[in-house]
Amino acid sequence: MNRHARVLPVLLLVAPLLLTACGSEQASSTAAAGRPSGSPGAAAPATDAGALEARAQAMGVAPELVYVTEAPGFTLAQQSVGVLGDDGFSATWVDGDTDALLRLAVDRGTITADTCPEQPVGDLSGEHTTCERDGDAWYRTGAGRHEYALPEKGHVVRVSAETDAVPREVLRAAALAAHRPDAAETDRLVPSADPAPASPVERGDLPRYGDGAPDNHVDVGG
Repeated sequence: MNRHARVLPVLLLVAPLLLTACGSEQASSTAAAGRPSGSPGAAAPATDAGALEARAQAMGVAPELVYVTEAPGFTLAQQSVGVLGDDGFSATWVDGDTDALLRLAVDRGTITADTCPEQPVGDLSGEHTTCERDGDAWYRTGAGRHEYALPEKGHVVRVSAETDAVPREVLRAAALAAHRPDAAETDRLVPSADPAPASPVERGDLPRYGDGAPDNHVDVGG
């Protein structure tokens, strides 16, 4: 058997492996090209119900009262996310063009035809409130603000804004869009709950004994 006869079987075995490797590399490159870097959902960590519960409780919010909404042109003001009342939830969205504010508030309780006029719009007590039924929701006005209130089981979801800043149809759409957050929305909406350190942090500027207070000892007659 000559040299060419010995080499040919080896080449026949290697060639399919090379073709397979090239095909895999090309497929990976094509997939990466179809998903732009930093695109929404591309690398968003999944958040389950347990994570939402932990994050909400870290803020003092009841997990079942955490809601999210959306409106064209409005983006979440992350610093506004927080507790409302005892364990309710509140967050605000801002229009980047007009600086108009859209507030979402969820708290325990209910709202009926009898109690609606007694509940002020935007937590401004002492103001007259007008109520109008709109499907399953209440459209409420008072003190220069308007609000859509949607009664849920044991709590009320409210979306409010200044009357002159946000049109009623935008307010209504935002109220109807209010819903419980999914995994990706939870990551954007609720701050992560940083675990407390397991042990006290040591400081190098304190003495190893005593309470670290200045030494005010003076001699006799001092």
